[in-house]
Amino acid sequence: MPIAVGSQAPDFTLKSKTEAGLVDVKLSDNFGNKQTVLLFFPLAYTGVCTQEMCDITAGLGQYDALGANVIGISVDSPFSQEAWANSHKITITLVSDLNKEVTKAYDVLFPMLAGVGDTSARAAFVIGTDGVVKYAEQTANPTVLPNFDAVKAALA
Repeated sequence: MPIAVGSQAPDFTLKSKTEAGLVDVKLSDNFGNKQTVLLFFPLAYTGVCTQEMCDITAGLGQYDALGANVIGISVDSPFSQEAWANSHKITITLVSDLNKEVTKAYDVLFPMLAGVGDTSARAAFVIGTDGVVKYAEQTANPTVLPNFDAVKAALA
């Protein structure tokens, strides 16, 4: 069960790999400026995750228009995330939760995905400019996408 709407969002600083190298992405840098959509996903290079991030990239303008920054979070390394993003033209910010600390803080750990190991579940959160969770959803099955209409409604 993901953390509750109305909760203070756990802050984090995670690594993202960009052309400039490894950079820190800190959630609270958006506080006071932009809303944030956090999209937890199980693993790069898998069909549903690739489709989700490609679709979000294609519709990124809609999130910008709603005053939101979108961050994708998985337990993949920042290096594999970068290669995956480059190969599929994914342009949203991807951050690595390799140690699963943020996944656990948001209570969206998916145990033993396909018998491989623990990953992030598929989940979506909207964090307001005040750092409070405005929307929280974890899908029961990692092959099911979050309700993006509800995410956009929470941003509006």
